Amino acid sequence: MSVVIIGGNERMVCQYSDICKSYGCKAKVFAKESGPIRRKIGCPDLLILFTNTVSHKMVIAASQEAKRSNIPVARVHVSSAAALKGVLEEYCT
Repeated sequence: MSVVIIGGNERMVCQYSDICKSYGCKAKVFAKESGPIRRKIGCPDLLILFTNTVSHKMVIAASQEAKRSNIPVARVHVSSAAALKGVLEEYCT
C-alpha cells in the first residue's frame, strides 16, 4: 500500500516514514509546500492530511487532486505519531 502524507512536523518526517514501513506501507511525506503538489502526489492508495500544520492552499490542492484521481483522504487535525498510527490501523488492516 502506498501512502502520501501532507503536512506534519518537519522534524518527524523520518518517523512518519518508519511508522508507515512498520505497517507495510510505502510513504511519501511532504511536510511543507515546495512547488505544485499535484504533480508530486502520484497515485497513492491513501492520502493523509495533517490539517493543523499545513496551509489552506496546500489542503485545497491536495484535496482536488485526490478527488480527481479517486484517492481516499484521511484528514487528521493532530500531526503526532499516535494519530498517524491510528489512521494506518484503520486503513491498512
